[in-house]
Formats: sequence, C-alpha cells, structure tokens
Amino acid sequence: MSEQTYDEGRSRNLEALLRALAERISELDGQGRLLNHAGELMRLLGDVRSELFHYEVRATYDTPEVAESRRIVSQAKDQKDHPESTWQKTEWTPDEEDETEEW
Repeated sequence: MSEQTYDEGRSRNLEALLRALAERISELDGQGRLLNHAGELMRLLGDVRSELFHYEVRATYDTPEVAESRRIVSQAKDQKDHPESTWQKTEWTPDEEDETEEW
C-alpha cells in the first residue's frame, strides 16, 4: 500500500527538494553563474520532476475501497439526474380478498 500512496514524510521531502532547487537557482543567479551550472541544474530538475510526477500519481490514487465509494456515489447521482432510470410507482392495489384476510 505504501507504494501506492504518498505519505506525509514523502510530501515534506518533496517540498524540501523544491526549496533546495529554488535556493540553488537563486544562489547561482546571485553569483552570475546560473548558466555555467546547467548540468547540475538539469540533474536537480530531473530529481524534482521525477518526485513531482510520483506525487501527482500517488496523491490522486484511490484505494479499492475509495474507488468503490466513488462508484456508489456516482451511480446515485446518475439516478437522481435521470429519474426515468429509477423505480416507477405502480398503480397496483391489493385485491379485496387480500384486504379481508387475517394473518
């Protein structure tokens, strides 16, 4: 399950990676050496990009239980939006014989 979800610790790690990248870019820019370190920045960008991808995929992952709940809610909403697909009231009335019968 941990492979399919994105826990709090991993989220904090991603935030730290993003901050480190921003800090390194600011540092190099302040020194006027931004483009001199293109290889380093490409590596850092690749690491951040990969982790962002995993975050996006896993943060939106539905467990089987959540997926089933979403299906049930969606089905109920569909029935509400399309009342013709729900049970229709019948005009059936009990026979007189049924009304007089005691159990």
